[in-house]
Amino acid sequence: MCGRFTLRTPAHRLAAAFGVDALPNLAPRYNIAPTQEIVAIRMTPAGRRLVRLRWGLIPHWARDPAIGARLINARAETVAEKPSFRDAFRHRRCLIAADGFYEWQNCEAGPKQPYFIHLEKDPPFAFAGLWERWRGDGETVETASIITTEASAALRPIHGRMPVILPPAAHDAWLGETPAERSKTLLIPYAGADLRADPVARHVNNARHDDPDCLAPPAPE
Repeated sequence: MCGRFTLRTPAHRLAAAFGVDALPNLAPRYNIAPTQEIVAIRMTPAGRRLVRLRWGLIPHWARDPAIGARLINARAETVAEKPSFRDAFRHRRCLIAADGFYEWQNCEAGPKQPYFIHLEKDPPFAFAGLWERWRGDGETVETASIITTEASAALRPIHGRMPVILPPAAHDAWLGETPAERSKTLLIPYAGADLRADPVARHVNNARHDDPDCLAPPAPE
């Protein structure tokens, strides 16, 4: 799964990377957690647009918006069939902006070890995402989910799954009117040699911590 990620890239660099207008006042985030605000790119009649969404997809038919806290991830293997995701997969795909994410490795003795996973030189990149618009209780909420797949060979020793990282060449196909079955072929593990996994301190375990110390290396034993 993907339960935490980062977006420290300044807005003007995100705009250049994704071909959109910049968002003002985009504070760096070091530990984005479920139900918090995330930044996504959607296709509109006027072209790509950078938007803010809540992480945790609420299906448009849901009676209780609390379901979103359980739908932060959609599995690539079943996203086209699951009732919670299939409509969004066909009609409401998005790119979720990130520049790193965390996974936790089981340890034989002691607590899990968190790793910060990112690309060499820390460029921004896109997770494959889905979005929905839910209306109820006198409000309209736009939410999103990150699609996950089996981990690449390099990450498998850390965790069995990883978010789908879409290379720039796949962005147009993912955002466009690509048929669902063809879109599903994009949902594969990222296997680029530029993927890095660095152990970090357990400071990141607390979702209330959102500061540069989340990326600090573990303290010496």
